[in-house]
Amino acid sequence: MTTPLVLSFDTSAAHVAAALLCGDKIIASKVEEMKRGQAERLMPLLEEVLAEGGKTFADLDAIGVGVGPGNFTGIRISVSAARGLVLGLSIPAVGVNSFDAIEAGSSRIGVAVVPGPRGQGYLSPRGGAPYLATEDELIDIMQDVPLLTPKAGSLVEQIARLAAQRYQDSPARPAPLYIKPADAAPPKDPAPVILP
Repeated sequence: MTTPLVLSFDTSAAHVAAALLCGDKIIASKVEEMKRGQAERLMPLLEEVLAEGGKTFADLDAIGVGVGPGNFTGIRISVSAARGLVLGLSIPAVGVNSFDAIEAGSSRIGVAVVPGPRGQGYLSPRGGAPYLATEDELIDIMQDVPLLTPKAGSLVEQIARLAAQRYQDSPARPAPLYIKPADAAPPKDPAPVILP
């Protein structure tokens, strides 16, 4: 059996990040901090990571993609790119949520939290549904256990590792993990009528 090659990427926060995993070794990885422009930067970054690892898209066995929670638009960028690559390459894609990636990458006991807007944080309690916690809730939790927060580089590497473990199990196509609705809302005014 050949050593699986997995390309992972994530744009769920103010970054664009990618990693290339061959077997159990990360052979190339890049992270760029950015608040805007992830859609334009993602595909060139993926090509750079593949080139750094001496591979091409045709060499890939699977795609791993960060599905959030986090930035609404950023999540859509990654998930859409993964779905497009899957169609073009005929390989599986695995959606990995940030909570799983944080926990897989930490040797400490704690609560995985993804930074949210205005000092809040996304939490996923064991056995419960993920939710957006207030700043006060986070402070209360920190009194009992440490909060485990993601670093973009380790997050995308753990996404690759988890995707490598899961891709042969016929995963469902990646779907965004939205915990709160987008900040932008459609207008309340009725749509204009187009006259013939």
